[in-house]
Amino acid sequence: MGVDRRAAGYVPTKDVLLRCGMEVLTEQGFAATGLDALLRRATVPKGSFYHYFDSKADFGREVMKAYDAFFHRKLDRALDDERLAPSERIRAFVEDAKRGMAKYGYARGCLVGNLSQEVEALPDDYRSLLNEIVLGWQRKVARCLELARDAREIRPDADCHVLAEFFWIGWEGAVMRARLVKNGTPLDTFIAGFVAGLPRPDRPKAGTKKKP
Repeated sequence: MGVDRRAAGYVPTKDVLLRCGMEVLTEQGFAATGLDALLRRATVPKGSFYHYFDSKADFGREVMKAYDAFFHRKLDRALDDERLAPSERIRAFVEDAKRGMAKYGYARGCLVGNLSQEVEALPDDYRSLLNEIVLGWQRKVARCLELARDAREIRPDADCHVLAEFFWIGWEGAVMRARLVKNGTPLDTFIAGFVAGLPRPDRPKAGTKKKP
């Protein structure tokens, strides 16, 4: 089904193509995405595509940038929510992402995860581009965990960058499993395990007093 630009108001052609590219590449791999089918879905002629992009590979790079920007906004919405304790903000991100996956019947996953699975067959620079995107996401989660550490929700010696890396490794697997079973249970299992595994401060034993 093509993008209905009349219903949404005028959208610049390049933005239509990028939005359509994000939709398609969260559903399937890069190699499986035929340019003609994508253009039919976007209702954009091939000449217009080549006005903005030199090749399908160039288009893929721009789609990755657009998806990264979209995902940063999603992360910021949850991880900067000062109404929640820092460790709960990570759970809020997962809940928001779960609602997004459910909206599309778990047919869409993570664009970066999809491309990473076929990276050996992609242009050489895609590997570093994908890695840099994930590292950017990791830094945001690490910063949120640092806030949790400052608030004494987790131990002062917690390595927030290692925990953030662990989060994204587990997250991509949980998203893949959610798509497989077509429900959010794997996401619930993942975040429950992640939060339970956070290194919490030692609690004083019963009958002992805290040192001043």
